Amino acid sequence: MERTVPSATSEEIRLYRATLYSLLRSSSEIRIRTLEEVHAGMNSLLHPDARKPSPDLSAFIYSLLRLPECIPQVHTVVLGQTEDVFRRQGYANIETWQPAPARARRRRCFFDGQGTLACYIASRSDIEDIVPSLTALQIEWNKLHLLLSAWPRDIPLQQVLTDPERFSQLANLLRLPPDDLERLQSIWGDKFVSMMELIHRQKLNLSVRLLAGSLSSYQRATHAWWANLGTHAPEIQERPVYFVSSNTHSLPNLLTGFALQQEEVLSRYIHQGENPDLLNEWKDIQTSQVPSSRENFLYYVLKKFQQTPEGRALLEAQLAHEAAHGILRIPSNHFFELETQVIHLSRLDPAQFDPRLREGLDLSPLSSSDALIINIDYPLGLAAYNLLSKVGEQTCALLGVYIMGKSASLNGVRGDVLIPNVVQDEHSHNTYLFQNCFRAQDVFPYLTYGTVLDNQKAICVLGTFLQNIRIMDVFFREGYADIEMEAGPYLSAVYELSRPKRHPVDEIVHLYDLPFDLGILHYVSDTPLSKGKNLGAGTLSYYGMDSTYATAVAILRRILSIESRRLSQ
Repeated sequence: MERTVPSATSEEIRLYRATLYSLLRSSSEIRIRTLEEVHAGMNSLLHPDARKPSPDLSAFIYSLLRLPECIPQVHTVVLGQTEDVFRRQGYANIETWQPAPARARRRRCFFDGQGTLACYIASRSDIEDIVPSLTALQIEWNKLHLLLSAWPRDIPLQQVLTDPERFSQLANLLRLPPDDLERLQSIWGDKFVSMMELIHRQKLNLSVRLLAGSLSSYQRATHAWWANLGTHAPEIQERPVYFVSSNTHSLPNLLTGFALQQEEVLSRYIHQGENPDLLNEWKDIQTSQVPSSRENFLYYVLKKFQQTPEGRALLEAQLAHEAAHGILRIPSNHFFELETQVIHLSRLDPAQFDPRLREGLDLSPLSSSDALIINIDYPLGLAAYNLLSKVGEQTCALLGVYIMGKSASLNGVRGDVLIPNVVQDEHSHNTYLFQNCFRAQDVFPYLTYGTVLDNQKAICVLGTFLQNIRIMDVFFREGYADIEMEAGPYLSAVYELSRPKRHPVDEIVHLYDLPFDLGILHYVSDTPLSKGKNLGAGTLSYYGMDSTYATAVAILRRILSIESRRLSQ
């Protein structure tokens, strides 16, 4: 067979990765400034203006949102897989330190208040995410620091909040359009002036240290994750399992109907007027002026409401409601950040399902089901291989594997859904050909704003920063328009769960005639050829959730229909 494979690594990116791992072999910390030159030399699509004296604000915001807020107070970032790894290297009791979450990245980090940040990592993909983010942030922070040194000493920066002329003066000084500076202001909110003053006072001079980088270290961390699941839900080793990689909100919302039962409470919250766009959308939905899903809207508002002081009690009520209906949430402890949900199909109440799940399906057999859904909060990169391999190894029967994830698209727009049947994996260099159980008609009826594109070709990349214009051009010319980070490692694990040997390297791999169902759905969150302007957004808007729930509905309908047939037989 003729095989046209995108050569998705440039010499600049090879040099960057070789330099990075060569430095991280050191037993002492390495300074991020030693990576700045090779980082800039990558010409990363997320950081195209690294060498320019003017700030690359999109790269700055992207990194800012994916690192803990305490990062300006940090001198050294230490990376390890388990609490034992940290303890053996002299960092005891790190979990008694201050938790340090990031706004747009799920990773367990702890800050000691004295300059050290400890981060749990699940695979080398985390290294290739954290270190470029640290480097980009430091480069852009220090550019802003240099430019702010010219700010007049007799003018307090506080004046930029009340005087539009001062705000424009600051934007001009920083060589930024005023709307770019407004983006930064919206992210920092009340801390905008204090952060500007901090940038004015100090440069960043970060260091990083990798405590353990062996494959066995990541495997031990994965084993600890599974052992924790077994402690909370020992039945997972004895029951047939449907494995889902998605998020922590879609499946519980669809299966319990909790948000739909809280419509009156959520309607009062919407009418408080703090978000007029939400109120207008709700009025249009009620009068059928827009084709939006009432259910999706309530799921979105529930999450917003639970983030307020008034809504926290509703979060506790939701968790209790889920537990009563067979959905157990198991947080991660002492290792990487990954919430897991164990869902007992027999304990679900179909009468409370989202209406889209019930349509056309006979769900009466579910009460006699012995099957579980294991839903994990989708991991980053190579961690996907470790996790699915462990699930397949430890469970008695795998009935289905369903992957829902975000992607960047070269031919779609935000909110579209892509369904691949070819995946080029840049980790194994394999081209995976497989029968995706989903087609456009499985998703399209539940999608309001986007388009569904099936028969797509996906490329599983190494990291968000490890791409440049040259690579994107190769992707596009070879028809690989779906760019993501997990499908390749998942398919490597699928190979080993269905074949009597380890996955190959640099081959065409046919994954047909599998002993379980397989489906992959990607919803578009970024369009990288727009030069990263939208990559600074930390989360998808309500309209982005439309495609999230369309894919979740398709996955659950697939599971419910297969399980009903299995029980009937």
